[in-house]
Amino acid sequence: MKKLKTFYENYRHAIPLIIYGIIYMTWFCHLEKTVTKQYTVIHMAMDDYIPFCEFFIIPYFLWFVYVAAVVMFFFFKDKTDYYKTCIFLFTGMTIFLIISTLWPNGHHLRPYVMPRNNVFSHMVQALYRTDTPTNLWPSIHVYNSLGAHIAIAKSKQFENKKGIKAASFVLAVSIILSTMFLKQHSLFDVLTAFVLAGIMYIVVYRYDLVLAIRNILHPDDNSRTQVG
Repeated sequence: MKKLKTFYENYRHAIPLIIYGIIYMTWFCHLEKTVTKQYTVIHMAMDDYIPFCEFFIIPYFLWFVYVAAVVMFFFFKDKTDYYKTCIFLFTGMTIFLIISTLWPNGHHLRPYVMPRNNVFSHMVQALYRTDTPTNLWPSIHVYNSLGAHIAIAKSKQFENKKGIKAASFVLAVSIILSTMFLKQHSLFDVLTAFVLAGIMYIVVYRYDLVLAIRNILHPDDNSRTQVG
C-alpha cells in the first residue's frame, strides 16, 4: 500500500496527460469522420508555388516521436517544464478542435497522381489514406513542433546543451516545412500556427502561467518566486 501511495505521488502528474489524450483523440476522430464534404476550402496563392516533395515524409512522421519525447523527458525530469509544455500544447490543440468544430475547413492541395514512384511516395499515399485533408487550421504539426522546441530552448535542463538545441531547431524547421511540401497544409495554416504559438509563448513563458497558478492555489507560500 505504501509503495502504491509513493507511486501515485511520484507520477500523479500523468493524470491530466492521460485524460486530455483521451478527450483529444475522441474529439479529433469524431471530426475526421464527420467533416468530409461541407467545409471551407483554405488556400493561399503561395501554396501553388510550393512543390510537392515526398522525402519530407520522414520529418513529418518524426513529429510524433519528437513531441512525445519532449513531453516524456520533462515528465520524468522537470515537473515545472512538464506543466508548461502541457499547458502550451493542450491549449493550442483545444483551440484547434474548437475551430474545426465551429468552422469546418479543408484543402484541395494534394496531387492526384504521385509525380514519382518510390518508397517515400508510398509512405505519403499511406498517410493520405489515413488522414483526411480536413480539420487543418491552425496546423497542429507546426504548433506542437514550435511548442516542443520552445520547451527545450527555455528549459534549464538544456541550458548548456547547444547541440541538442540545434538538433531540435533543425527538426522543428524540417517538420514545419514538411507540412507544406507534402501538401498536408496551406501556408495559411502554418502562419496562423506561428501566431498562436507566439501568443502562448507570452502567456506560458514570459508571463509564467504555471507560477501564477501556483501563487493563486498557494497564496501563503512565502517561498515562492513573485511573478513580474
